[in-house]
Amino acid sequence: PRPQLRREAWTDLCGVWGFAYDDGDVGRDEGWERRAEPFTREIIVPYPPESRASGVGETGYHPVVWYRRTVEISRPTDGRRVWLHFGAVDYRAQVWVNGRLAVEHEGGHTPFSADVTALLEEGETQVVVVRAHDDPLDLAQPRGKQYWRREPGVIWYHRTTGIWQSVWLEVAPAVAIAGLRWTPELDRDAVALELRLSRPAAPGTRVRVRLTGGGQLLADDTYLAGGETTAREIRLPAELLHRRRRALTWSPDHPNLIDAEIELLDADGGAFDRVESYFGLRQVDIRDGRVLLNRVPTFM
Repeated sequence: PRPQLRREAWTDLCGVWGFAYDDGDVGRDEGWERRAEPFTREIIVPYPPESRASGVGETGYHPVVWYRRTVEISRPTDGRRVWLHFGAVDYRAQVWVNGRLAVEHEGGHTPFSADVTALLEEGETQVVVVRAHDDPLDLAQPRGKQYWRREPGVIWYHRTTGIWQSVWLEVAPAVAIAGLRWTPELDRDAVALELRLSRPAAPGTRVRVRLTGGGQLLADDTYLAGGETTAREIRLPAELLHRRRRALTWSPDHPNLIDAEIELLDADGGAFDRVESYFGLRQVDIRDGRVLLNRVPTFM
């Protein structure tokens, strides 16, 4: 679900969830986050209830919806952390794990996550409950092209309420790779990497980055991790980049991607976190009133 930051230890939570409308907004007062009986319906996540693919397919006004499902996972005993990720929930979301609040988030178009390790109970069965509030009549709420009237007007599709992107669990070390930002620098035959960690690393922690493209190893770079964010310019083989430019760079005509493998190494050289990623090696410039992609004039 997050292809630019892939780990092996993750669990897909898409599929069938318990579901309930809460048109009277009584769920929080009645403690639905701790009860199973209000969830008398089912929905297929991540399709919104307005979609037929969700198995619900109801397009009327329902400003508050609830979701519930059980998850089979145990609390790690080796210091690792369990993260619960949501690609997007429209619009205001509250998430409980085993009846305890894990995270609140506002914004129907942005992802959010929570470290739920401390909320996991003994045994393997955990309960995740989500409440989503999306007022269809609030015109001040960012909504994209979603229409506020009961039936579509200018657009042909209905509103989107609740969970509408992937949900998944991920197990990661306490100090883990939390974010990557790639900036290609073709003029310098390099790519800049800004790496963000979940928390500051121990002294002596190093980052190893391996880049491959066109079936060849382009870089194998190791450097010290400094604080929660580390910036690094990784040099690429200039001769190879110039000779095989079409096979390595990205453009609409040849949309090549560079594969990346990033590891965190402890002071003894052992890898304790590993993610896979990718980026497109391309550069955009404006010169003499024209758009240049990889230094070549490109008609927009």
